[in-house]
This record gives sequence, structure tokens and C-alpha cells, in this order.
Amino acid sequence: MGSRVRWGALSAALACGALASAAFAQSPAVNGNPTRGKLLSQTCLGCHGITGYRNAYPNYEVPKLWGQFPDYIVAALQEYKGGVQRTHPTMHAQASELSEQDMDDIASYFGGEPLRKGPTPTSARTPPAAAAVCVACHGADGVGIVPQYPSLAGQHPDYMVQALREYKDGERKNPVMAAMAAPVTEDNMWIIAEYYASLKPSLKTLPRPELRWSVRR
Repeated sequence: MGSRVRWGALSAALACGALASAAFAQSPAVNGNPTRGKLLSQTCLGCHGITGYRNAYPNYEVPKLWGQFPDYIVAALQEYKGGVQRTHPTMHAQASELSEQDMDDIASYFGGEPLRKGPTPTSARTPPAAAAVCVACHGADGVGIVPQYPSLAGQHPDYMVQALREYKDGERKNPVMAAMAAPVTEDNMWIIAEYYASLKPSLKTLPRPELRWSVRR
């Protein structure tokens, strides 16, 4: 079992390294206008700006975006707009109205000051064995190794579990994530998600200025 985990982690590291090099070669860094992005983001904040806001079906908390890499936010919006790699109906409808510049501006606003790797991991905990393949791309501290990979520190655990389910089931289409999620059991998905959700510094929910309230649980 230990050798399988180590081989899986090594395979993940090799895959992430290769894709990271390709990402740097093909994708210019996002350089949007956060001031304009703030104006464009009011619709986004109707869901992503309310602490505790949940997607209706399947039921999970919508992801935190403040502190996320702008490059990753743009990539996600492009996939929602395309409607093939990510098929969420509401996100597809919203992203379909956005130009490339709109996406850059919105992502620059939400990214704020993206999480950065510190000199040492931010958690005293050792990553659980279930997360061994995850750290190669998403780091032991939950900060993506390149801006095209999402940071996970402090993200809602039920959102991360839902994302893993969708990669495993093929609802989200990404060859690396599909391969990584395929052998992960439901129990291990929760172990991975709870680990990353516990890390600090963490992603945050950026409050909608005129709507500073939370959903009661």
C-alpha cells in the first residue's frame, strides 16, 4: 500500500511538473484591472460574496475566491463559458456574457493578494496519506505550485469533495484530475478536503459591499 501511495505521489509530481512547464509556456499572466473588475463582479458577489451561501443541487457551499490565483479564476471561467469541461448551468450562463478582458478584470479583483508560499508549511500537521498525490500540485500548505493551479487552503470542504466527485465521474473534464480522483474513495475525499480546509493563511469570502450578512445554518 505504501509503495502504491509513493508511486502515485511521484506520478502526480511528474504530471504536475510537465503541465506547469506547459502552462508557463502557453499562458501569459493575467493582468486585469481590479477597479473595473469590482464593478463587473456585483453579479458574482450575489453568490460568492455571501458567507454560507450554498449551491442548491447538489448542495454545497460555493467556493471562496478572495486570495485565489487570478490565472486559475480566468481558466475556470473559460471552461464554464465553453460548457464542456465544466457544465454548471448558472456559471455557464454568467460566463457566456464575459469577454476575455472582463474575465481578467474580475479575476484580478477577486484574487486580491493571492496566497503565497511561505518559507515553511503553514500547518504543523503532516499531510494525510490520502493527500499524498495532491501536494504535488496544490502544495502541503494548500498553495498551488503555479498560478494556473488552484490554492486550496481554507476552501470549503464540501465544495472540494464535490469537485473531486465531478472529476471522478467525468462531469468535470481534466485528464490529470480525472486520473488522480479515480481511485479516491468518498471517505478519503473528505479526509483530503478537511485537511486543506484547515490550513492557514486561507482563502476568504469577499463580502458584497451592500450585502454584509451570512446565511444562518
